[in-house]
Amino acid sequence: MKLFFLKYIINVDKQTIVESSEEMATLKDVAKLACVDVSTVSRALNNSAYVHPETKARILEAVKELSYQPNILAKGLRQGKRNTIGVLVPHLHMTIFAEVTQGIEEMATKEGFATLLCHTEDSASLEKECLNRLRNGFVDGVIIAATGHNKKLVRDIQASGLPVMQVIRKVDADISSVTVDYETSTQEAVAYFANKGCSHIGLINGSMSLAPYAERYKGYKKELKSRNLKETTAGFDQPVNTMAYGYDCTKALLQQNPELDAIVAAVDTQGIGALRALKEAGKRVPEDIKLMSLTGQEVGAMLETSMTAMEIPAKEIGAKAAQLLIEEIQNPHNYPVGAKHLIYNSILVEREST
Repeated sequence: MKLFFLKYIINVDKQTIVESSEEMATLKDVAKLACVDVSTVSRALNNSAYVHPETKARILEAVKELSYQPNILAKGLRQGKRNTIGVLVPHLHMTIFAEVTQGIEEMATKEGFATLLCHTEDSASLEKECLNRLRNGFVDGVIIAATGHNKKLVRDIQASGLPVMQVIRKVDADISSVTVDYETSTQEAVAYFANKGCSHIGLINGSMSLAPYAERYKGYKKELKSRNLKETTAGFDQPVNTMAYGYDCTKALLQQNPELDAIVAAVDTQGIGALRALKEAGKRVPEDIKLMSLTGQEVGAMLETSMTAMEIPAKEIGAKAAQLLIEEIQNPHNYPVGAKHLIYNSILVEREST
């Protein structure tokens, strides 16, 4: 794991900032060019006190000419804040977490915060290492899509005064979260196929230790039971957000149930792998087998056979998680006591695969 601190090396004990070797303009340089003292420049840039309009215009012109960039990190340390959020996600490549992270970063930037991103690869040990680095580093709060194996550590971090927000995955009811109603979306997917006449509906899922997969399976079983249908599921002990996983699971589903007429895949990458496996098996989509993803992304709409999906507002979820966390960081005493949970709904988007 690598954490990049941009242009700054931080000495916490001495509360000093050593800037990079690249020459950078300082407040003194701006003051000298504008023919004012440093305190006037500071007041003008922070809007903390009245500065004559002509003087302020002269200062801003000097800032522009010198390409002055204020040292936000040093300012944050003086104020006891870092203006930085730590973000822990399993991975980004072709997953919903890429869009969630984009939403987080856009909201953070809007609110004057930076982000430090950690990839955990769904490893409990790597997640633990990331959490410890962040809690001892320079962040004001943490947004996490957790594995569920470090609950005590996450609670300890929150108890220490560092706000924590769960995103996509809610593994601890005592910590605020922004997630999706996975159970209902899977029920709706199964009902959609059943209403189209499908009676052998398979599910490609993931680890039941992760909340989204456990909730999807619950919704899948509930809807099948209500319609007196039998389940056909597949899952292996390997990375689940890959096309290879979807490919292998689809082959397993076809072996289990040769009469399979519909497949519900947990994520788009699994669905892409499923399309390949079905083609190799001589199964036409959607004539022989219909296919749907429960976590629709932009890529699904661009496939040769575009994929029907339960679309998740991923960017909106990320932005909301960041907004709520920043509100708690900025107003710790005014923030509601107790965990706050927001749950988004998925929206069915029909395409060629069904």
